[in-house]
Amino acid sequence: MTPDPALPATIAWTRALAVTTTLALIVLCVAWELWLAPTGRGTLAIKALPLLPPLVGLARMRLYTYRWMSLLVWLYAAEGSVRAASDRGTGALLATIEVLLAIVIFAACAWHVRARLRNGAAVPS
Repeated sequence: MTPDPALPATIAWTRALAVTTTLALIVLCVAWELWLAPTGRGTLAIKALPLLPPLVGLARMRLYTYRWMSLLVWLYAAEGSVRAASDRGTGALLATIEVLLAIVIFAACAWHVRARLRNGAAVPS
């Protein structure tokens, strides 16, 4: 994803941060449940599926996607918090990383929405 020179710096930066951390969260969820610290048969890897549709909207700069993504990631923060407190070893570390990624996604989405609303019609919706 190359930065668009017509975009204000804050909007381009928060877009890149939101897309990158969402991809990182997807990779973490799949790797965690299938290879790094699997629970059961790895069926919990499907928790990454709800992150795939918003990835397209984030890349296309859909303002509505940024708004609801900032709410969706709290499910991952909650799940990570519970597992960080209850798991041991690698599972607890991965859960902590999940919480941190969710918080970064939230901050990037919130900051992006705020910057877009501040810039008004200068940015395509």
